[in-house]
Amino acid sequence: MTAFARRSIVAACGLLTVLIALPVFAATPNVAQTPAPVAAAPNVVVVLNSRDATITLLDQNTYKELSSFPVGKEPHHLMPTPDNKSLIVAAATGNELYFLDPKTGKIQSQVKDIADPYQIGFSPNQKWFISNGLRLDRIDIYGYDGKNLKLAKRLPLPKMPSHMTFSADSSLAFITLQGTDEIAAVDLATQTVKWTMPIGKQPAGIYMTPDNKYLLVGVMGSDYVAVVDWRTQKIVKKIKTGDGAHNFRPLGDKRHVFVSNRVAGTINILDLNTLENIGVINVPGGPDCMEVTADGKTMWVTQRWVKQVSVVDIASRKVIKTIPVGRSPHGIYFTNRASEL
Repeated sequence: MTAFARRSIVAACGLLTVLIALPVFAATPNVAQTPAPVAAAPNVVVVLNSRDATITLLDQNTYKELSSFPVGKEPHHLMPTPDNKSLIVAAATGNELYFLDPKTGKIQSQVKDIADPYQIGFSPNQKWFISNGLRLDRIDIYGYDGKNLKLAKRLPLPKMPSHMTFSADSSLAFITLQGTDEIAAVDLATQTVKWTMPIGKQPAGIYMTPDNKYLLVGVMGSDYVAVVDWRTQKIVKKIKTGDGAHNFRPLGDKRHVFVSNRVAGTINILDLNTLENIGVINVPGGPDCMEVTADGKTMWVTQRWVKQVSVVDIASRKVIKTIPVGRSPHGIYFTNRASEL
């Protein structure tokens, strides 16, 4: 997903606008008194605990838990709004969205009656918004005018629409279908399925290369990433990774992308120029979502099966810290993050 595909959600059941008022503070300086030093605010790491229906906030510097609080059932994925003033958490079976302050993790607002928002995302031009309903076997397509969302189409898809990405021109959305072992290309102008193609057993994460040439698809039911020429609908290469190839996170240099292998307990480093696997990092316990610091030095990884987050030193390819969190941790986010390219 490209950097300008950082997404915002403001809709529920048709058309709804969520406005978040930010307080303005003013103070009269007291020149006769020297203010006491103020401790630097922690860099907050937001972790979604899917099975516990909670969010854990961690201090990125000390690795300590700051707090934990309940949200809707099965919070799986999260993303910042385009202006980075809110972080959206999608609670799938809770059928609701939460807007958090991305710097503090505190809840700003809540939107109910969103049907099964398992995975959510904006097209690069932010004209379209899609919510994948994995348990409902459909996607909901909304038009976006920069302020409001209006439902354009509820589009049935064969079975279990999971992850998504977009073409650079925002004409197509590509959806993995875990239940039918396919990917689907959806024409956003007509809100119709343009084509489907077989991809491999239980496809999950999907990523468009920065040159807009190939789709990379994590084939979760096997041990490889499928490289797809989406213009010809052909698999041009299979990159062997590890069992349970699942999700992607770019390093931010337009050259490398990480893929997590949930069953193997590893993360591979892929070279986007050569389309080769160039390294492996051992992160046992079902590694899933990843977040990379802005300096490209550290990666944080959720581990679905062992209730923890691992911190990885990218240069040495070693886990340097493990942190306990809730059950089945999934999405993870912090503000000082690397580009999504």
